[in-house]
Amino acid sequence: MNLGVLQGRLQPPKDGHIQEFPTHWMVEFRDLLGCDLKCIEWIITRSSFDTNPVLSENYSLHSLPISSVCVDHLVDSRIHERKFLEENLIPVCEAAIRQGIPCITIPLLEESSMESDERRSKFRSVIAEIGARYPRLNFSFEAELGIAELHEIVSLRDNFYVTYDTGNITSYGLDHDEYVKSFSTKINNVHLKDRTFGARTVTPLTGDTDFKTIFAALSKIGYSGTFIMQTARGEDGMEKETIMKHKRTFEDLYAEVV
Repeated sequence: MNLGVLQGRLQPPKDGHIQEFPTHWMVEFRDLLGCDLKCIEWIITRSSFDTNPVLSENYSLHSLPISSVCVDHLVDSRIHERKFLEENLIPVCEAAIRQGIPCITIPLLEESSMESDERRSKFRSVIAEIGARYPRLNFSFEAELGIAELHEIVSLRDNFYVTYDTGNITSYGLDHDEYVKSFSTKINNVHLKDRTFGARTVTPLTGDTDFKTIFAALSKIGYSGTFIMQTARGEDGMEKETIMKHKRTFEDLYAEVV
């Protein structure tokens, strides 16, 4: 099981935010080894966009185990607009190539939701052009969206994939087995998160997310990619202990099912 963690989850919450680029980001890569985890999914947030090291030519991140860059700063109502994407996604594409990072994770949820047909049509047009401009990069879409609607996006190009967020799919009301089968050749990243049907993120195996079904379905399609833990935070100051506990929970269940 290729387990990693979303950046910031091994550090205390910054400024009270559950998900934010951490101040002491280098420490997390040291702690990663201590936790026997394989990789970190890097994150760019709105507040860190101007200063994020991944975008700076002053940093070389080639030696670090970074699986993807999650462009959280694109969770914005303007995501379907050409000017917004060119100003906020193109620099990340250039940086990912420069830093040797193979994938960009694009969240299509909340403010960046693609449920509107008109909005989705505009987004498809622009993102297809960007995907063609960077054929060496993989673009992986994490979406709270119906299966058919998401297919409209990921079917545009061979370098378009799906980030399967287990918690989001639970709270969105989709069937996990059907979802995995529908995107069997397109899933290249899995976010491990337990949610209730009411969209509350909770400690693994205490919510409504059926991980036994999920792991069995992923095994059937031969999934061998990353599993990135984006789990509920525990007690402040006990981040490593919380992640290690969640890691053991997932590993034990995965071994039981697969």
